Formats: sequence, C-alpha cells, structure tokens
Amino acid sequence: MKRQGVIGVLVVLLLAGMLFLGGILISQNTGRNKEPSYVFTYAENQAADYPTTQGAQYFAQLVKERTDGEVEILIYSGGVLGTEKEIIKQMRYGGVDFARISISQISDLAPEFNVLQMPYLYRNADHMWKVLDGEIGKEYLENFENYGLEGLSWYDAGSRSFYMHDAPLTSLSDMKGKWIRVQESSLMADMVTALGANPYQIDYSGVYASLEQGIVDGSENNLSSYASTGHYEVAKYYTLDEHTRVPEVQICSLKVWEQLPEEYQQIIRECAEESALYERELWTVNEANSWNQVVERGAYIYALSDEEKEKFQKAMEPVYEKYCGEYMDLVNKIMDMK
Repeated sequence: MKRQGVIGVLVVLLLAGMLFLGGILISQNTGRNKEPSYVFTYAENQAADYPTTQGAQYFAQLVKERTDGEVEILIYSGGVLGTEKEIIKQMRYGGVDFARISISQISDLAPEFNVLQMPYLYRNADHMWKVLDGEIGKEYLENFENYGLEGLSWYDAGSRSFYMHDAPLTSLSDMKGKWIRVQESSLMADMVTALGANPYQIDYSGVYASLEQGIVDGSENNLSSYASTGHYEVAKYYTLDEHTRVPEVQICSLKVWEQLPEEYQQIIRECAEESALYERELWTVNEANSWNQVVERGAYIYALSDEEKEKFQKAMEPVYEKYCGEYMDLVNKIMDMK
C-alpha cells in the first residue's frame, strides 16, 4: 500500500509538472501569435517593386520588430487607396493612417512647400539632402502639423528632366512652341510656359499614347519612370536638364499620431528615418539600372551645357516671383548653401 501511495504521488507530481510546462508553452505560443494593439494602413501609389514602396515595406518591418509586434502597418501599393491628393484628404480626417506622397501634391493646400520644389533650385542631389536633412527640412516636417498631418522623413524621387519625341533638346530655343506634357500642377505648367513651350496637362496613364500619336512633342519625368513606363520607346531623346528635384515625404495622420504612446511615436519616427536612408540607396541603384536599360534599348541621353542651363534658370525669374515672392529670403538661403 505504501508503494502504491508513493507511485500515486509521483504520478500526481508528474501530471502537475506536465500541466505547468504545458501552461508555459501555451503562454509563450500565445505571446508569439498575439494580435497587435495597433493596425494601420499605409497608402503608396507606386508598384510593389518601386523604391518608395520597398522603403515603405522596410519601414513597416522595422516598426513591427521594434514594438514586439504591437504596431503593424499594412502597405497598400499601386494606388489602390486613391490618388495622392485623395489620400491627403482622407488622412486629415483619419481615413488613412500613413502614406508616402510627393510634396507637389500638398503645395495647393500649403503654398510654402512650393519653395522646396522650385525649378533649378538645387545644384545636385547632395545639395538637396543638405537642405532636407538640416534645419530647413526639419522645420518643414514640423509644418505638416498645421495641416492635420505629421511629417516623418524625406524620400528620394530623383530629378525630373525633359524627353522629346522627334529631336533632342539641347538649347532653350529648342523649347519654343513645343507641346510638353506636365503634371496637373500650375507650377509645372508655368515653368514650361516660361521656357517658351506649351504645357499640356493630361493624366499620367495617357502620356505614352500622346507621345506615340504626336499629340505632345515631349514630356518630363525622372529616369526611373521614363524606363519603367516604356516612354523611351516613343520619346528616345532624354535631356538631363534636371529642372526639378521634388522631394517625397512619409507622413502620418495627426489624429492617429496623437493617439499613440510617446514611446511608439519615437520608434516610428526613428524607423521612418532609417527607411528613408534605405530608400535613397535603392533609388540610386534603380536610377543607374534605368540609365543602362534605356540606352541599351535605343534611347539617347544628353546633358545641357552650363551656358544653356543658365539660360533655363534665368527664364524662371517670373515663376519664382509668382510662387515664392514672400519666401525669397528662404530661397536665396537654399541657393547659397554650400
């Protein structure tokens, strides 16, 4: 009887131990698969393999890792949540949580942002990053709060240049009378007009056909888009005048931002800044690949002479007066930055 009693006690202890270990395993498994406390949407209008989208995906990955899965950000690429202007409206009322947008899409709402996208403002990419990564860029990110948004970090979108259907653009006089497709932006339309050409505003999806059919003589965009859209097939003369470098920015709805604990705000901002550096690296590689791709397929890339580029810059004086009249001190500060 005593032996049976001992065995019984051992069985009970063994069962208790198994239940205890089982409880630990269940607890660990539950923790591993727990639901996040916050699930957010992120709007991106480019394709899944585009540098800005890949940057967004990296951002979401970093945030999830550093919050131990408490914050999950779902990336919706390809413009499925709407155009950039539609997204901005939704974010101001909490309909979309995060996004990557071009500042050209917010300048109608916030005219002071025109300064950062003025034609021929930056000498090169290094000049632009010195501005955006410094005090001026920080102040602009803070300014988003005035419009119901929280600015997080600056993304690269390269420089925009002209490409033509029939002949290369090598001088300012080559622009005279030409029809040039531009974005639906009054600034871009006025830039083309100041250069002596005629702006033609159509949706991006209609550019290829318009070039192919001769409705327009040329268009303008960065090299990556020129390659990815196949526009080099119908406009093979690309001139590196680099008239604009339009920064892109990661933003959060202010309504969402103010609901987050300060600890998560800090993590999200740091992750956004890290993802921006990652996106810029991707952009550099993508641009080099695009250059090789279009040249191999028959496109020609030209560079304006310094003398001709000065003529293009000089032609912008009335455009600066119209859009930046009250911000010329800041414009001059940027231009003079070494």
